[in-house]
Amino acid sequence: MKKATVGFAFCGSYCTFSKVLKQFELLSELGYDLIPIMSENAYSTDTRFGKAKDFADKIEGISGKKIISTISGAEPIGPKKMCDILVVAPCTGNTLAKLSNGITDTSVTMAVKSHLRIQRPVLLAPATNDALGSSAQNIGRLFNVKNIYFVPMAQDDCVNKPNSLVADFNLLTEALEEALNRRQIQPLFKVC
Repeated sequence: MKKATVGFAFCGSYCTFSKVLKQFELLSELGYDLIPIMSENAYSTDTRFGKAKDFADKIEGISGKKIISTISGAEPIGPKKMCDILVVAPCTGNTLAKLSNGITDTSVTMAVKSHLRIQRPVLLAPATNDALGSSAQNIGRLFNVKNIYFVPMAQDDCVNKPNSLVADFNLLTEALEEALNRRQIQPLFKVC
Protein backbone atom coordinates (compact mmCIF):
# COMPACT_ATOMS: atom_id res chain seq x y z
CA MET A 1 0.00 0.00 0.00
CA LYS A 2 1.36 3.42 -0.99
CA LYS A 3 2.01 5.81 1.88
CA ALA A 4 0.74 9.36 1.82
CA THR A 5 2.57 12.25 0.20
CA VAL A 6 3.67 14.68 2.91
CA GLY A 7 4.53 18.29 2.25
CA PHE A 8 6.99 19.08 5.04
CA ALA A 9 7.64 22.75 5.76
CA PHE A 10 10.50 23.97 7.96
CA CYS A 11 10.35 27.40 9.64
CA GLY A 12 13.16 29.21 11.45
CA SER A 13 13.17 27.68 14.93
CA TYR A 14 16.77 26.70 14.29
CA CYS A 15 17.39 25.20 17.73
CA THR A 16 14.87 22.43 16.92
CA PHE A 17 16.18 21.53 13.46
CA SER A 18 18.16 18.47 14.58
CA LYS A 19 15.07 16.98 16.31
CA VAL A 20 12.84 17.78 13.35
CA LEU A 21 15.35 16.32 10.86
CA LYS A 22 15.23 13.00 12.77
CA GLN A 23 11.45 12.91 12.33
CA PHE A 24 11.74 13.89 8.67
CA GLU A 25 14.15 11.00 8.17
CA LEU A 26 11.85 8.63 10.06
CA LEU A 27 8.94 9.53 7.79
CA SER A 28 11.13 8.77 4.79
CA GLU A 29 12.15 5.42 6.29
CA LEU A 30 8.47 4.60 6.90
CA GLY A 31 7.81 5.06 3.19
CA TYR A 32 6.15 8.46 3.09
CA ASP A 33 6.81 10.48 -0.06
CA LEU A 34 8.22 13.81 1.20
CA ILE A 35 8.00 17.19 -0.52
CA PRO A 36 10.38 19.55 1.32
CA ILE A 37 9.48 23.20 1.85
CA MET A 38 11.51 25.80 3.74
CA SER A 39 10.70 29.37 4.64
CA GLU A 40 13.00 31.82 2.95
CA ASN A 41 14.72 32.54 6.30
CA ALA A 42 15.15 28.88 7.21
CA TYR A 43 16.54 28.21 3.73
CA SER A 44 19.12 31.02 3.75
CA THR A 45 20.11 31.91 7.33
CA ASP A 46 23.24 30.54 8.98
CA THR A 47 22.98 30.41 12.78
CA ARG A 48 24.91 29.09 15.77
CA PHE A 49 22.96 25.85 15.22
CA GLY A 50 24.40 25.29 11.75
CA LYS A 51 24.74 26.49 8.20
CA ALA A 52 21.59 26.82 6.11
CA LYS A 53 23.17 25.01 3.17
CA ASP A 54 24.06 22.02 5.35
CA PHE A 55 20.45 21.69 6.54
CA ALA A 56 19.12 22.13 3.01
CA ASP A 57 21.52 19.49 1.66
CA LYS A 58 20.40 17.01 4.36
CA ILE A 59 16.73 17.68 3.65
CA GLU A 60 17.19 17.24 -0.10
CA GLY A 61 19.29 14.12 0.48
CA ILE A 62 16.61 12.50 2.64
CA SER A 63 13.68 13.42 0.40
CA GLY A 64 15.42 13.10 -2.95
CA LYS A 65 13.68 16.31 -4.00
CA LYS A 66 14.58 19.96 -4.43
CA ILE A 67 13.31 22.23 -1.65
CA ILE A 68 10.45 24.61 -2.38
CA SER A 69 11.65 27.92 -0.89
CA THR A 70 9.68 30.61 -2.72
CA ILE A 71 6.09 31.81 -2.69
CA SER A 72 5.72 31.09 -6.40
CA GLY A 73 7.11 27.60 -5.88
CA ALA A 74 4.61 26.88 -3.09
CA GLU A 75 1.50 28.24 -4.80
CA PRO A 76 0.80 25.14 -6.98
CA ILE A 77 0.73 22.78 -3.96
CA GLY A 78 -3.05 23.01 -3.65
CA PRO A 79 -4.16 23.33 -7.28
CA LYS A 80 -1.92 20.43 -8.34
CA LYS A 81 -2.99 18.38 -5.26
CA MET A 82 0.68 17.70 -4.56
CA CYS A 83 0.23 16.54 -0.93
CA ASP A 84 -2.15 14.44 1.12
CA ILE A 85 -1.10 16.33 4.23
CA LEU A 86 1.09 19.34 4.94
CA VAL A 87 3.29 19.42 8.06
CA VAL A 88 4.82 22.63 9.42
CA ALA A 89 7.64 21.65 11.77
CA PRO A 90 9.01 23.58 13.44
CA CYS A 91 6.18 26.14 13.28
CA THR A 92 7.37 29.45 14.73
CA GLY A 93 5.28 32.04 16.55
CA ASN A 94 5.71 34.29 13.54
CA THR A 95 4.23 31.66 11.22
CA LEU A 96 1.42 30.89 13.69
CA ALA A 97 0.52 34.60 13.73
CA LYS A 98 0.52 34.84 9.95
CA LEU A 99 -1.61 31.71 9.56
CA SER A 100 -4.04 32.92 12.23
CA ASN A 101 -4.42 36.29 10.51
CA GLY A 102 -4.49 35.15 6.89
CA ILE A 103 -1.11 36.61 5.94
CA THR A 104 0.56 34.87 3.01
CA ASP A 105 4.02 36.32 2.55
CA THR A 106 6.37 33.33 2.82
CA SER A 107 6.75 30.01 1.03
CA VAL A 108 5.39 28.22 4.13
CA THR A 109 2.30 30.39 4.60
CA MET A 110 1.57 30.10 0.87
CA ALA A 111 1.96 26.31 1.04
CA VAL A 112 -0.55 26.15 3.92
CA LYS A 113 -3.02 28.50 2.22
CA SER A 114 -2.76 26.61 -1.06
CA HIS A 115 -3.18 23.23 0.65
CA LEU A 116 -6.11 24.32 2.84
CA ARG A 117 -8.07 25.57 -0.14
CA ILE A 118 -8.45 21.96 -1.31
CA GLN A 119 -9.68 20.95 2.17
CA ARG A 120 -6.72 18.74 3.09
CA PRO A 121 -5.18 18.45 6.57
CA VAL A 122 -2.38 20.64 7.89
CA LEU A 123 -0.37 19.52 10.93
CA LEU A 124 1.40 22.22 12.96
CA ALA A 125 4.30 21.48 15.34
CA PRO A 126 4.84 24.73 17.27
CA ALA A 127 8.18 25.84 18.64
CA THR A 128 7.96 29.34 20.04
CA ASN A 129 9.16 31.21 23.11
CA ASP A 130 5.94 33.25 23.32
CA ALA A 131 3.28 30.52 22.88
CA LEU A 132 1.77 31.26 26.29
CA GLY A 133 2.22 35.00 25.77
CA SER A 134 1.43 36.99 22.65
CA SER A 135 1.16 33.89 20.43
CA ALA A 136 -1.50 32.27 22.66
CA GLN A 137 -4.33 34.07 20.89
CA ASN A 138 -3.07 32.88 17.49
CA ILE A 139 -2.81 29.27 18.64
CA GLY A 140 -6.29 29.53 20.12
CA ARG A 141 -7.75 30.81 16.84
CA LEU A 142 -6.01 28.06 14.87
CA PHE A 143 -7.55 25.40 17.15
CA ASN A 144 -10.86 26.39 15.56
CA VAL A 145 -9.77 26.30 11.92
CA LYS A 146 -11.09 23.37 9.93
CA ASN A 147 -8.39 20.96 8.71
CA ILE A 148 -5.69 22.29 11.07
CA TYR A 149 -4.26 19.85 13.61
CA PHE A 150 -1.44 20.09 16.16
CA VAL A 151 1.39 17.90 17.36
CA PRO A 152 1.12 17.67 21.18
CA MET A 153 3.24 20.29 22.93
CA ALA A 154 4.66 21.17 26.33
CA GLN A 155 6.60 23.91 28.06
CA ASP A 156 10.23 23.18 27.29
CA ASP A 157 11.65 25.15 30.24
CA CYS A 158 8.82 26.23 32.54
CA VAL A 159 11.20 27.85 35.06
CA ASN A 160 13.40 29.97 32.78
CA LYS A 161 11.03 30.36 29.79
CA PRO A 162 7.50 30.14 31.22
CA ASN A 163 5.81 31.29 27.97
CA SER A 164 7.64 28.83 25.73
CA LEU A 165 6.01 25.76 24.14
CA VAL A 166 7.61 23.19 21.88
CA ALA A 167 5.92 20.30 20.11
CA ASP A 168 6.88 16.80 21.16
CA PHE A 169 8.50 15.96 17.85
CA ASN A 170 8.64 12.28 18.84
CA LEU A 171 4.85 12.25 18.41
CA LEU A 172 4.94 13.76 14.93
CA THR A 173 4.36 10.49 13.04
CA GLU A 174 1.48 9.47 15.29
CA ALA A 175 -0.06 12.96 15.05
CA LEU A 176 0.34 12.85 11.26
CA GLU A 177 -1.48 9.52 11.02
CA GLU A 178 -4.32 10.85 13.17
CA ALA A 179 -4.56 14.06 11.11
CA LEU A 180 -4.73 12.02 7.89
CA ASN A 181 -7.82 10.42 9.45
CA ARG A 182 -9.14 13.90 10.40
CA ARG A 183 -8.57 13.43 14.13
CA GLN A 184 -6.62 15.53 16.61
CA ILE A 185 -4.18 13.39 18.59
CA GLN A 186 -4.78 13.64 22.34
CA PRO A 187 -3.75 14.84 24.81
CA LEU A 188 -2.79 18.06 23.10
CA PHE A 189 -0.81 19.47 26.03
CA LYS A 190 1.78 17.59 28.07
CA VAL A 191 3.07 18.42 31.54
CA CYS A 192 6.44 20.17 31.80
